[in-house]
Amino acid sequence: MPKQLIWSPLAEQDFESILKYVSQNWGFVVTRNFIERIDRLTNHISIHPRLFPLVNTKRKVRKCVVTKHNTLFYREKDKRIEILRIFDTRQNPEILKFK
Repeated sequence: MPKQLIWSPLAEQDFESILKYVSQNWGFVVTRNFIERIDRLTNHISIHPRLFPLVNTKRKVRKCVVTKHNTLFYREKDKRIEILRIFDTRQNPEILKFK
């Protein structure tokens, strides 16, 4: 049974920012494809939460590569999945924080 997905405020901000950038620079079709890709991946994660590798064992954070420029970070908690961030990999990795 799929687990409930909860998006953190930071993940929502990340997603909106990426959509705005993609829409302005690449257009509707690429934006729609990105949204569909996120939907597919989050559905997979909700069904198989351990599908992707752990990158922070202490916090139980997992990493899912969305595109070569975007990575989704999440963790499994009880009966839900917390989407923590969608990070643009072209940024300085030192600014990546999880709350």
